Amino acid sequence: MRPLEFTNKVAVITGAGSGIGQALAMQLAAAGAHLALADIRTESLAATLALLPKTGLRISQHRVDVASASDVAAFPAAVLAAHGGVDLLFNNAGVALGGHFMDVSAEDFDWLFNINFHGVVRVTRAFLPHLLQRPGAHLTNIASLFSIVAPAGQSAYSASKFAVRGFSDALRHELAGRELGVSVVCPGGIATAIARNARMAASLPAEVVERQQARAAQLLRMPPERAAAEILAGVRRRKPRILVGHDARIGVFLERLMPTRYWSLIRGFTE
Repeated sequence: MRPLEFTNKVAVITGAGSGIGQALAMQLAAAGAHLALADIRTESLAATLALLPKTGLRISQHRVDVASASDVAAFPAAVLAAHGGVDLLFNNAGVALGGHFMDVSAEDFDWLFNINFHGVVRVTRAFLPHLLQRPGAHLTNIASLFSIVAPAGQSAYSASKFAVRGFSDALRHELAGRELGVSVVCPGGIATAIARNARMAASLPAEVVERQQARAAQLLRMPPERAAAEILAGVRRRKPRILVGHDARIGVFLERLMPTRYWSLIRGFTE
């Protein structure tokens, strides 16, 4: 596949109201892409819009809950009405849930999976026919370092991100020979609000929650802007897997070196 250029392409970004999604929007706009920005929070979308150029680009805002089948079903038509087509899709929306499996309720586990995995599948299914109509289109799914290594206390989150990685890889194989590229992104610790906004198992004592959130804040260090730059560099090159951050690359190396024993080395950094 030829390298991608973003100028005059139409990019759909879920979770565009903050963090990596917001940074992707800013950098794609700087590269001359038109944007369809989606988030469940309209106030966050407005904050992103305020950071973008005021002229020269078509930018649309869409209040979309990726966990809602009806929201996602209506999403492509709204984007096509605003832009006429779709070239790039970034499935970025996601949430976190802390706690060991035995402490996490079935309802919370399903809530996370409905957003992190089924949301990716829903949005992909909705836009795939439109992406296939555009030459040089590209689909990018945001997974995680925790789609490669699986820390204790992250059973729900890791399961959802392993599923995103597996789905992305299989879809890429199914689309072999077509012009549509598929990338899966595995970021390490990015300084977004995902840990601060994470749900925690209701049975966890307050002091444990505070300690875990403080530890997460120490590990989430890479600025979203730098993460977005690395993601877009990989998408330009149509890389199948995009590792973001030194911690992601180290995690992949350790998993390959010690596929069943890496936890004995990294647990001290995560607990």
